[in-house]
Amino acid sequence: MLRAVPIEVLLAAGYALFLMIVAAVLERLAIHSHRRSEQYEVAGFKFHRDFDRWECPTGQHLQRTDVDHHRRIVRYKAPAHACNACRIKAQCTESHTGREIEREMDSWLTSEIGRFHRGISLALLSLAALLLAIEAARYPQPRSELLLGSMFVLIVVAAARLISVFSNPARQTGGDPRTGS
Repeated sequence: MLRAVPIEVLLAAGYALFLMIVAAVLERLAIHSHRRSEQYEVAGFKFHRDFDRWECPTGQHLQRTDVDHHRRIVRYKAPAHACNACRIKAQCTESHTGREIEREMDSWLTSEIGRFHRGISLALLSLAALLLAIEAARYPQPRSELLLGSMFVLIVVAAARLISVFSNPARQTGGDPRTGS
């Protein structure tokens, strides 16, 4: 069967598969990087969802102080007197007004950086789909069309999964520090 398919069609299908893999890897790396940066920012701190507050490594609570709906950020702050008297203040904060934690209200996917990375992945999938459509027009043979069509369906399914963030940017809910609720 492969001998009946022109080499250019096989190369185009292979390149489209490569672009799909790159898009998937970029998605995974972006999510992983975002999660690691969030964990680094609050290392040693624990969030108590039931009370909507953070707890520092020494047991001091950071209460919600502000919700910036325009920037979609929630701020939590410890009392200045507690931080200024803390034995590990030098490792925690330089602020004389108390340690502050800012969290995004939106999930990674609905944040601006998430939408940017998702757009790059969708652009790669669009390029792969365009390449397959051009090859299908150049080689209108049944076996070529079957291979290219199968690859095209895979790309459309992957793109439909990724595009949902643009068509339905649902916000997280449930007392999470990023929701503002």
